[in-house]
Amino acid sequence: MSTRKDYVRPLDIRHGRIDMGHGAGGRAAAQLIEALFLSAFDNEHLRQGNDGAAFDIPAGHRLVMATDGHVVSPLFFPGGDVGCLSVHGTINDVAMCGARPLHLAASFILEEGFPLADLKRIVDSMAAAARDAGVSIVTGDTKVVEKGKGDGVFICTTGIGVVPHGVDVGGANARPGDVVLLSGTIGEHGVAVLSQRESLQFETTIASDTAALHTLVAAMLAAAPGGVRVLRDPTRGGLATTLNEVARQSGVGLLLDEAAIPVLPQVDAACELLGLDPLYIANEGKLIAVCAPEAAAAVLAAMRAHPLGGAAARIGSVTDDPHRFVQMETRFGGRRVVDWLSGEQLPRIC
Repeated sequence: MSTRKDYVRPLDIRHGRIDMGHGAGGRAAAQLIEALFLSAFDNEHLRQGNDGAAFDIPAGHRLVMATDGHVVSPLFFPGGDVGCLSVHGTINDVAMCGARPLHLAASFILEEGFPLADLKRIVDSMAAAARDAGVSIVTGDTKVVEKGKGDGVFICTTGIGVVPHGVDVGGANARPGDVVLLSGTIGEHGVAVLSQRESLQFETTIASDTAALHTLVAAMLAAAPGGVRVLRDPTRGGLATTLNEVARQSGVGLLLDEAAIPVLPQVDAACELLGLDPLYIANEGKLIAVCAPEAAAAVLAAMRAHPLGGAAARIGSVTDDPHRFVQMETRFGGRRVVDWLSGEQLPRIC
C-alpha cells in the first residue's frame, strides 16, 4: 500500500464517486486505500503495507477460520448497515466454533459510480464494529466493476480465531436429552431489512439485532466447562433452518416449545401482516446453544446476565429420532414438523 502524499488532488469524500481508476492498482487506487481504508482500519499490520498479515497465536490453541459474503439490500437499514454486518457476521461464525476472534480480512467489490460518502459511512461502521469487538482488520483487497454489474458494494470478510484447549463445540455433538437454548427474540433483522426495502411503515421501528456474540459465547463456556455442545447463529433461513442443520449433523431429532420461543410483538405483527413465519426470518445477533442437561441452568443464567442474552430462553430438547425431524409443540397443544426453508422467504438480507 502506497504512503505517498503527492496526489494531484485530495479524495473528494463528500461529492466524489468510485470510478474505474480506483480499481486499476495505480495512484487513484492507492489514494482510495490510504484516505479511506487505512485511516479507518489503522493498526500495526496494515501500516506495514504488505499483501497479508503475520501474527502470533497463543500456545496450545487451535485455529478457526471462517469467511462470509455480505450482499444485503438495502445497504443501510434500522439498527445497522452492510459494514457492521460484515464484521459481526464473520466474528459470530468464528465464535460459534467456541473460538475467540483475533483478526479479520476484508475484500470490497465496488461498483463504478458508488458515492464515496456512502463508502466512507460503511467503512467507518466496520471500523467501529471491529474496535468495539476488540478485533483488527489486518488485510484486505478492493476491486471495482463497471456500472450496473455490482449493485453498489459487496463485502467479503474472513476471520481468524483461536479455540482454547478443552473446548469442543460443533454441530455434530448434540445428544438425546440435551437442552436447546436461545439467546433472545428472533426475526428483527429480516423484518428491519424488509421494511426498508419495501418502504413499509410500522407503528414501532423494528431495528436489526446485528451484534458480535463472542463475549456472550465466552461467558457461556466459562459458566459450564464442557457443557456446551453446539453453538449456532440462526442467520439466513432463521431458527428453523439452523435447527434442521443441527439435527442432520448430529443424527438426532429436536422438539421445540412454541410458547417458549421469544418474538417481539411488533415483529410478530409484521410477520402476520406479510404472511411470514418468524421461525424462518434471519437474525444477526442471536445464537442457539445445545447443552448437556446438567449444564443448562448455569449456561442459561450466564446468558441472561449478559447484555446480549437478557431474553434468553429454554426452547426445547434433543430427541432420539432416526428421521432427524425438528418438531414443535404448538400453543394449542398439537405438534407439527418444522421443516427446512423452501425457496426464498426474504432475499438479500445478509
